[in-house]
Amino acid sequence: MYKMTFDYHTHTTFSHGKGSIEDNVNAGIRKGLREIAITDHGPGHLTYGVKKSDLSVMRKEVDGLKILYPEIKIYLGIEANICNRGKGLDIQDDELKYFDFIIAGYHYGILHGWCISNWLFNHGIFKTKKYEEKFKKRNTNMTINALKNNKIKILTHPGDKAPFDIDAIAKVCEEECVWMEISTHHSHLTVDEIEIAARYKNTKFVISSDAHHPDIVGTFHEGVERAKQAKLDLTRIVNIKEV
Repeated sequence: MYKMTFDYHTHTTFSHGKGSIEDNVNAGIRKGLREIAITDHGPGHLTYGVKKSDLSVMRKEVDGLKILYPEIKIYLGIEANICNRGKGLDIQDDELKYFDFIIAGYHYGILHGWCISNWLFNHGIFKTKKYEEKFKKRNTNMTINALKNNKIKILTHPGDKAPFDIDAIAKVCEEECVWMEISTHHSHLTVDEIEIAARYKNTKFVISSDAHHPDIVGTFHEGVERAKQAKLDLTRIVNIKEV
């Protein structure tokens, strides 16, 4: 039997979650978590990115909740959107001061991320070997650029929404000490993808709820089952412990 020790991927009403920061904190306490992070979507998302003007508001609220709830460590992060411009993320240097750490993943709904062609491919249009290899190469290079040029703690749901070379990405995650997420909200990493990533012996994994509702905070069992199916050494998952 396993227990989740922290959940570093949760969303609130500051992006498109259904609960407040305090709601997520209380949910984490009820689930017995030692730590929780609020990681709303980066500001580059066109429909539910966090507003830049809200960053200081969120920082102040998290700092206040740390005093009210000393039984759990509370962090403010951001789920930055991976894109194909600059350093590869949709956050600016002047915004970094608000975050305890950055997690990052690929999403539709951003500029400069080949979202339309990737969406079409994933929905069966242009789904040929030629386009798969073309899209896989550019998406993988985009992700590697972000990993190498930013201090990212977690790569969220790798392999989701577009073709990616998980082997190449896992190698860079090992080199850059980035944890690869086994999401319980998305199907990635899949069993096959976990098997591929696990070939890099120093690559670490993390299970996340990607909670968009407080009740989902701390969800992890499906991620453990997927890891077991992939025959992953569960000690490589950084936020579960056997009880």
